[in-house]
Amino acid sequence: MSLDAARKEPQQQAQATTGHNRNGVSVLPNVAMHRLRLNPNTEHKPDSYDDLQLDFSPLFFSSLEPYLPPYMLAVSRDAKLKYMRDILLRYSPEGERNRVQRHREYRQKIITNYQPLHKELYTMNATNFFVPSFLNAITENREESFRSIMAEPVKGVFTFEMLQPQFCELLLSEVENFERWVYETKFRIMRPNTMNKFGAVLDDFGLEAMLDRLMEDFIRTISKVFFPEVGGATLDSHHGFVVEYGIDRDEALGFHVDDSEVTLNVCLGKQFSGGDLFFRGVRCDKHVNTETLRGVG
Repeated sequence: MSLDAARKEPQQQAQATTGHNRNGVSVLPNVAMHRLRLNPNTEHKPDSYDDLQLDFSPLFFSSLEPYLPPYMLAVSRDAKLKYMRDILLRYSPEGERNRVQRHREYRQKIITNYQPLHKELYTMNATNFFVPSFLNAITENREESFRSIMAEPVKGVFTFEMLQPQFCELLLSEVENFERWVYETKFRIMRPNTMNKFGAVLDDFGLEAMLDRLMEDFIRTISKVFFPEVGGATLDSHHGFVVEYGIDRDEALGFHVDDSEVTLNVCLGKQFSGGDLFFRGVRCDKHVNTETLRGVG
């Protein structure tokens, strides 16, 4: 997340105050003065915005709230929401907002018509989803606890047991059910990315709220320890999807750079051979999209 938190304003505008006028109405600085703190207030507990229909993800507002200036942290949720939304609209082009709105309508059309097969997947249930060793490490919330369940084959790449086998089976069954619905209704869906022709975006058919909890309560707990330099403590959005490889399916995925601060790869497969995952290190910003040369390690 990158917002212009340190931008200077004319000196006379810095004297604006907040409070109440004689009619008891909250008075906030004008939009041009809205700004964020450079560092978050880590002791502040943000409000939840999950019950609202918003231009941006509710989790994004909760993650942004600790960056509000001190005088904004005590005002009403509506006032904080307006303040943050005004800032976001200043930095979000109209074309991007329109794209987000179209995607929201697309997603709502799916959720309205698709009937889930395993409804228990759509609400986070940590005991049923995760293996005990993973839950214990999350509960202890110490680097030593995390490392006790992990291996680090190369620097910055961690492997560990996380999901219950039954959860994986149910999730695969749900994805297969969704694919059948897509085929039977001839509904045209968006695939996970431009590199895969097969697979489904989990958020698009109702699993977004559950994946929000997965990211916020579990993945972020780990990423803030191991990836603080790239924002591991402030992850505020995700792109959850399943891709399918096999005969008459995608057979491989070439080298690429994920558009994310942290990536969680989970093997959900049934019976298969191959499927190895290779890492070639971290690319600098100038060469993120440079073509990979054959024979170069």
